Amino acid sequence: MRKNMLVSAPLLDRLNSSLTQGKEDNDRQFVTALGRGLMILAAFEHEEALSHQQLCQMTKLPKATITRLIHTLMTLGFLRVTLHGQYQLGSSAVRLSATAWSRHDLVAAAEPLLRQFASQNEVSVNLATEVEGEMRYHACCRSPARLSVNLQVGSAVPVARTAIGRAFYAASSQIRQAVIRSNLQEQLSAEDYNHAQAALSDAAEHYRMHGYTVSDGEFSTDILAVAVGVFDVATGQYAYSLNASVPSANWESEDYAAMIVPKLQALAERIGSGV
Repeated sequence: MRKNMLVSAPLLDRLNSSLTQGKEDNDRQFVTALGRGLMILAAFEHEEALSHQQLCQMTKLPKATITRLIHTLMTLGFLRVTLHGQYQLGSSAVRLSATAWSRHDLVAAAEPLLRQFASQNEVSVNLATEVEGEMRYHACCRSPARLSVNLQVGSAVPVARTAIGRAFYAASSQIRQAVIRSNLQEQLSAEDYNHAQAALSDAAEHYRMHGYTVSDGEFSTDILAVAVGVFDVATGQYAYSLNASVPSANWESEDYAAMIVPKLQALAERIGSGV
């Protein structure tokens, strides 16, 4: 746990100021309970998981109020409890976030770059992010070559069995990696989770050494894909990963990586920097 865990995030500060101002102005249209609920969600701006006590300290709200707000937010799907008894943003919050990201300037700016890249290199190229143990696709451009898997915006694929999922995991912070593993542990059998954990560990080491991940027939038997992380300078984190795939019959894995990875890394840098 980071030592600066309890330092208020800018969003939380702004909401707290708005709540205070609403009280001082005696604004009858201002719903204080709603504002407090949003403060709980704002506490997760820079944190993957928080305890009840940490939420109390960060929001400066009474324990009983925090308890009621957590219960309400969990009932509505905006929070969920982890295996370790901490709280994370839930599926409702993630869906809203995914919708916002799909309309984000980065994704919109990336789409013509992806189309150009797919056409010039005769590959399928996709942009995705992790949502509750799966990689959710935000932008897709298909290759002229026929592939057995037809993925579209909104499609979801496994994290551990795909290059795009492995790259996202490998590029993520240790805190985010732990959350991804927790998501997988909740969804998979013990045996499948152990396989997934080993695959992600190997992929992270490969990424550290070579700067990319690869999946050769593991998700779909006739697809070879490599992937890299996309660092979003606007948020200061690896918010996406990017893959490029071809029919595996057309390439040897190492030859394909040598050809496409430098180009894919340049594309990822261009997308993440907004250039």
